[in-house]
Amino acid sequence: MKKKWGLLGGCLVLIALLGGGFWWSQSRPTTLSRPARHNRIKQQAVSTPPAKTVKATPWIKLKQPLQLPILMYHSISSGNQLRVPKHQFVSEMAYLKQHHYRTFTTAEAIRALTTNTVPQKKVVWITLDDAYKDNLTNGLPVLEKYNLHATINVITGFTHKRNHLSLAQMKRMKATGHVDFASHTVQHLNLDELTATQQKQELVNSKHWLDTHLDQRTQMLCYPAGRANATTHRLAKQSGYQLALTTQEGVATLKQGRYNLSRLRVTPGMTTATFADLITVTNR
Repeated sequence: MKKKWGLLGGCLVLIALLGGGFWWSQSRPTTLSRPARHNRIKQQAVSTPPAKTVKATPWIKLKQPLQLPILMYHSISSGNQLRVPKHQFVSEMAYLKQHHYRTFTTAEAIRALTTNTVPQKKVVWITLDDAYKDNLTNGLPVLEKYNLHATINVITGFTHKRNHLSLAQMKRMKATGHVDFASHTVQHLNLDELTATQQKQELVNSKHWLDTHLDQRTQMLCYPAGRANATTHRLAKQSGYQLALTTQEGVATLKQGRYNLSRLRVTPGMTTATFADLITVTNR
């Protein structure tokens, strides 16, 4: 009898040991060997697709000299011949978007005119003179909506005036990537009526203000009322500007000279059809 109980007890102990081992193997966390972990990590790395590389669009060399439509706006509001109502500005920007125009930055315009290349066939440069506050309130939302770009020509001595953009507002606009800023001199005086010394002060001081406060290298000058003479052209180059704009009516070409470029005035009441004709040029 004692022998039977001894055999039975041994069997129970063996069963307990086997059951405990099974339970321990199921409950412990699974640990992969070093080669297994390496293989799993390697498989995960292989299965992750590499990031795509975005290639810059090559610019096209033109067979004929570039004809660049440079649009001239001032205030986006109503009241006189220098003010284009917001609804008209909206229609014109919508037209540019719908017809796949590339709107230049200042740097792109300089590149296009000096190398006779373009990123695509339809290009235009939007400029707004005087830096009115409604360029922010009425203009910027439209540029953002249609993903377009414009250059605002700043009278640096007017930034404290109620109807003009402040420095803080210009910084906000620049940060959007839809606007860049160029010089419209310090006091908006007729340059051709000033002495060479006075002209130089207007050109140099406005550029210095923009470079310092907007952390940029200002490359474009827009003459107040389009008024300039040979001295102005010489001083503009000496002051570090790459281009200068007038109010002469027409499409810009480098034959006019870098410091004597024409623009296309957008007037209030202009129909969309007239606007379309205004900017249609042949660059081939």
